[in-house]
Amino acid sequence: MSTQGPSIHDTGALFQIAEPEERRAPARAPGRGIGIDLGTTNSLVALAPHGDDPKVLADGEGRALLPSVVSYVGDRVIVGDAAQAQQEEAPGQVVSSVKRFMGRGLSDVDFTHPYHLVAPSQGAGVLRLDVGAEGEPHLVTPVEVSAEILRVLRLRAEDALGGPIDGAVITVPAYFDDAQRQATRDAGRIAGLNVYRLLAEPTAAALAYGLDRGGQGLFAVYDLGGGTFDVSVLRLHDGVFQVLATGGDSALGGDDLDRALAAHLLGRAGFDETRPPTRHQRELARIAARAAKEALSEQGEVRVSVAACGIDDLAVTRATFEELIEPLVQRTIRACRAALRDAGVRARELDGVVLVGGSTRVPRVRAAVEETFGRPPLTDIDPDKVVAYGAAIQADILSGSAREGVTLLDVVPLSLGIETMGGIVEKLIPRNATIPIAARQVFTNYSEQQTGMQIHVVQGERELASDCRSLARFELRGIPRLPPSMARVEITFQLDADALLTVTARELMTGVRQSVEVKPTYGLSEEEVDRLVMESYDHASDDYAARNLAEARVELGRVALAVRTALAEVGHLTAILPAEERASIEAALVSADALMREASEAEAVNAARVEIERRSEPFARRRMERALLAGMEGKSLHEIESVLAAEEEHLDERRGGHSAEVIDG
Repeated sequence: MSTQGPSIHDTGALFQIAEPEERRAPARAPGRGIGIDLGTTNSLVALAPHGDDPKVLADGEGRALLPSVVSYVGDRVIVGDAAQAQQEEAPGQVVSSVKRFMGRGLSDVDFTHPYHLVAPSQGAGVLRLDVGAEGEPHLVTPVEVSAEILRVLRLRAEDALGGPIDGAVITVPAYFDDAQRQATRDAGRIAGLNVYRLLAEPTAAALAYGLDRGGQGLFAVYDLGGGTFDVSVLRLHDGVFQVLATGGDSALGGDDLDRALAAHLLGRAGFDETRPPTRHQRELARIAARAAKEALSEQGEVRVSVAACGIDDLAVTRATFEELIEPLVQRTIRACRAALRDAGVRARELDGVVLVGGSTRVPRVRAAVEETFGRPPLTDIDPDKVVAYGAAIQADILSGSAREGVTLLDVVPLSLGIETMGGIVEKLIPRNATIPIAARQVFTNYSEQQTGMQIHVVQGERELASDCRSLARFELRGIPRLPPSMARVEITFQLDADALLTVTARELMTGVRQSVEVKPTYGLSEEEVDRLVMESYDHASDDYAARNLAEARVELGRVALAVRTALAEVGHLTAILPAEERASIEAALVSADALMREASEAEAVNAARVEIERRSEPFARRRMERALLAGMEGKSLHEIESVLAAEEEHLDERRGGHSAEVIDG
């Protein structure tokens, strides 16, 4: 049997655009839908039940932002702040910025990172990260890492709702391609989520702003996150949010600003091509650079020290940082101008510019946006939370709550097509087409011997298939032997509201049909997803308890280290620390050490931490008072009273924090 790619003869008049058939929606639980912003740097979960204003959910410590960091140190998986605390000691086993790896192959990873990547054994396939200790391989996929983050957010929402959630809207960068979107949906499924919809981050931000302002008019959304950049132009009118154009770069974000500064720091420390830094040193420099970047948003100069890199109290000014990141900022501006052109809109016609993403706090970024669009950007909603707010609103709508109707008309970020003879791409769905959408086109045979047709689905803007992203290949057999250009094969692309693709090929004479839900080359197979889902169900309670125990151990270790450091600093000065009190604190530390090794429940570990804090509080107070007295010499009475008042307030807060921790325990 001969199988070749389709020919494109005589197809122009047979091109059709149609809305896909409406599917019957399953019964849903109004008010129990959640919105999740799965971010490169931080992730959030929000609720907006029954038409209420959206609110971001915090953890037991009152923290709304969950660092998108997963630690595989030891035999327990830890997510969030506790994982981030282990990043410096074991950067290769603590995964951050995993969003940059989603739906990617080895050849797509063109940025520096501290991980050992493992390519698939046979050609293209899902990438894996080896997060095991030296000599002990432990392979995980980016989808599994993201699922760990989503699972924690799901549990946080279930705690807030007092029971299971019904479903979730998860946001993705507007410029995510089909492979990246499918990977995100798979991660949600593995985390035990019914994913209502994947929502573009700029659209979510516009939804939050639009409802808050009674939204009318044209808006641009500038979204600079940790690992991706998106810009979208939207029209808001009478409850309809229509995305006119979108653009950006899925490999450009705040991480790149950090790396630019880290490279500068390492260069100042004497590293170059002849003396390159290790992966560990690069990662430590990046962590320090991120902290410096955040400080420079408020200060004109910061000082940086990274002992492992030989960086000691190095001064970095905001002007230097802005010079380093200017090429990256200009890349975002070029994408903004292209999106305006695609939308057919001039900057002065816009009614507002919305900022999204933590990296938009960088003063140079805000200045560049204002220069480009000719107006100060809107910043009255926290750029870290605005996407989660919009996702929560959309989730509430999709759950069936009686909220005032809102229609979202999103667009596909990149063109979709098939490879025809000669390796040429025939685009069936152009970029910036409104979704959901279906497109049909009829293709014909290339030769009389052709009894099958290879369908190669690609995504991208290039004219040759080799320059575009390969999404899927499948074969239609049973084409009758006909002279060239006589067979008629109708190919249908159906794109749902999540911009996920189904392709159908049908030979019109015989009715032979083949359909495939496009599973991108770099995605997990259905069997792998099903296995991981079942494992998450089977081990849900054990995993939850194990994560709590691991996080409790990290917190106990942090407190114990701080107390031991303080004990060493005062030595045996009995005026500050009587011998009996020292013995009591040291006994609590010894007990804590044993619990760190032997405890099987988080409650016991948390209780040990609280006990150390209780026994050491009088010592901490005396030590602080001594430091205050030393610092008050030569000060006026008014200055001393101000300092003491501030200190009393600090101690009250500390006591309140201990009380909250006892309740959690």
